[in-house]
Amino acid sequence: MRWLFRILAALLILIVVAAGGAYLWLRGSLPQTDGRIAIAGASAAIEIVRDRQGVPHIFAQSKADAFFGLGFVHAQDRLWQMEMNRRIAAGRLSEIVGNVPAAVGADRFLRTLGVRRSAAAGYDKFDAETRAGLDAYAAGVNAFLAQRKGPLPPEFLFFGHTPEKWEVADSLAWVKMMAWDLAGNWGDELLRARLVKRLSPEQMTDIFPGYPANGPVVLRDYAEALGGLDLERLQASLPVAPDRENGSNNWVVSGARSETGKPLLANDPHLGLAAPSLWYFAHMKAPGLDVIGATLPGVPAVVLGRNDRIAWGFTNTGPDTQDLFIERVDPASPARYATPAGTEAFVTRAETIRIKGAPDMPLTVRETRHGPVISDLIPSAAQAAGAGNVLAFAWPTLRDDDLTAQAGLRMQTARNWDDFTAALREFHSPQQNIVYADVDGNIGFYAPARVPVRTPLNDIKGHLPAPGWDTRYDWQGFIPFDQLPHLYNPAAGAIVTANNKIVPDDYPFYLTDDWAVPFRAERIQELLGKTPKHSVTSFRAIQNDVQSGAAELFLPLLLDIQPANERQAEALRRLRAWDAVMDRDKAEPLIYLAWYRELGRAIYADELGDLFPEFWNLRPQFMQRVLTQSPRWCNDVTTEAVEACPDRISLALTRALEYLAARHGNDMSKWRWGDMHTAHSEHRPFSGQPVFGTIFDIDLPASGDSFTVAAAHHRINREANPFRQHHGASLRAIYDLSDLDNSVFIQSTGQSGNPLSGLYRAFARTWRDGGYVPMTTDRADIQAGAIGTLFLDPVR
Repeated sequence: MRWLFRILAALLILIVVAAGGAYLWLRGSLPQTDGRIAIAGASAAIEIVRDRQGVPHIFAQSKADAFFGLGFVHAQDRLWQMEMNRRIAAGRLSEIVGNVPAAVGADRFLRTLGVRRSAAAGYDKFDAETRAGLDAYAAGVNAFLAQRKGPLPPEFLFFGHTPEKWEVADSLAWVKMMAWDLAGNWGDELLRARLVKRLSPEQMTDIFPGYPANGPVVLRDYAEALGGLDLERLQASLPVAPDRENGSNNWVVSGARSETGKPLLANDPHLGLAAPSLWYFAHMKAPGLDVIGATLPGVPAVVLGRNDRIAWGFTNTGPDTQDLFIERVDPASPARYATPAGTEAFVTRAETIRIKGAPDMPLTVRETRHGPVISDLIPSAAQAAGAGNVLAFAWPTLRDDDLTAQAGLRMQTARNWDDFTAALREFHSPQQNIVYADVDGNIGFYAPARVPVRTPLNDIKGHLPAPGWDTRYDWQGFIPFDQLPHLYNPAAGAIVTANNKIVPDDYPFYLTDDWAVPFRAERIQELLGKTPKHSVTSFRAIQNDVQSGAAELFLPLLLDIQPANERQAEALRRLRAWDAVMDRDKAEPLIYLAWYRELGRAIYADELGDLFPEFWNLRPQFMQRVLTQSPRWCNDVTTEAVEACPDRISLALTRALEYLAARHGNDMSKWRWGDMHTAHSEHRPFSGQPVFGTIFDIDLPASGDSFTVAAAHHRINREANPFRQHHGASLRAIYDLSDLDNSVFIQSTGQSGNPLSGLYRAFARTWRDGGYVPMTTDRADIQAGAIGTLFLDPVR
């Protein structure tokens, strides 16, 4: 027994030593932040000081060297994220992860769209200065790869993958993918087309309040054309469209409304929460360049931030810039399709999807005059369409003369409004509500992009797939830049955008009918109005406000029922005393949203049938309409009885309380919103996986909901984790134009993409709790507590 014990003890020691050795070896994947590295590609020495937050401050002798340094630090800290991003955009994810259906499907879809192909074709359209910046950035990434001596980050080791050289097209493709993430109305078109086959025009008007009442009738005029397409199978086979419920906030006040007499600007873009964060903070300083803010790893620009004279912030406009076109195939010649001028040949190209551990998959892509044919992606859709119809996808971002990347590089060196708007002329996609402020006291707003012009005869206006052979539905160019929405120094001294409607009813061009409900915009305006003179402190309070306008709207509509039992009575008492603050430590937000969730099921699951899980969402405009104008939805069409809305409301409350009790026990006083509402930053591709998920994912109990200023969106159509937050303020920033070094920012995880680094999740709790870190470019502040200073010395 003594010898057995000694053997076991020795084995345990060996395991511990081996694990410790492996850990120490893996830590070699962390970046060098001190000392000097001799490197090829830079024209002069580059100094990189990482401050106490891990934010790199890049001091260079030229703009090109600054971009080179940015490429180097991006690769040091976010190499796996960059690798995933470029492979997603290029449709090459299966080469790493293998024969995973979701990866193969995404590859086929993105190769069909040709995102990276159009990005590569666009390089020659940029001016010489932009090409030089893009080239220098790629050289910086590749310089890191060339000098790397230690192991790669853990994800590379797991997949046995070594990254290829970075190419400029990788950067440009990711710019287009950001436009993809902020678009997505094509998914709405498919869903509407499916719903319209089973709902009446009146029901469609209820369920899509912004949808023209005659839309379904128009669709039925060519229902025969749609009949050839298996829309259910098609939508089920395509990648999930970007979430249309996400959003952002920005606002700016003039000096007349600030304590300092100079403008203040706030911005918090709401995007999918990821680990690491989508954003990486950086500062670049060189002759003609002094800019700090949020960068996208893989892209050589500060996308959201400020220089030494101006600041800017984005929110998504959400215009209808994507259309689906039904193309009629020529039955006599299936290689051709109908156009207003006769038939035209499909343009075809061959693609090959390479899959790790599996045979290559050939892919033939067809394109029409409107865009790539997406209905070819699945055999069932192609077979259903037969020789009748196909579905093509139109999107301005796929044009190879998209100059958005050039606009991004020019914005960060703008000195005034004229410079800034000159750069925005080349901002083609996606349309953004961009607010602006400068040190001279000016404020402004512009919503630049290529937004299609539709003729007055186009009675569908992007709501539904359109007949591709009919000229009424063809785009007539784009809205002229000077006629896009804009403001400069408005008399009100404030500009607020929160994905709400930005144009009056008499605006001469169509943007969209799918504006976000104005809860956030109204709350921001309310809070701005409560304080005569604002400061960074008051802006921080507004950005972190969790008062729910949706709860304030719906509680009076829900609470006017008689309790069916004591459990209901207790819930009603709590909600009647509640202030609609979505505090993670309170029970009431959880009771309210569980009730609201079940009410949706009780109201429209019967009418929608198998489409209900896809359509099930918060949909406040529709739900308000049901409870105030269209009570016919409350009747369960699957029963002979006639149910009224109070019946449905009571049933939903019963179901919600049973659901919560089963998960959290019967003691309502111990329920907490944060028990189910956790901010979930997911890692690609390890999120949710045993062991790996706990290492790479970041989860924190969080306050807020989808309609609070501090937005925290969740998907109620998920039976598992229906309240888990998956979208939110990916970053928050506040810019003080009286003293730009008094500006602050925060992002949702940390600077590092390596879980072995202390910077991987360093910002997470600060972000969750409404905190910030300094956005300073002052040398003394940067050096105080700096992590290290690295010099990149050019090899002659």
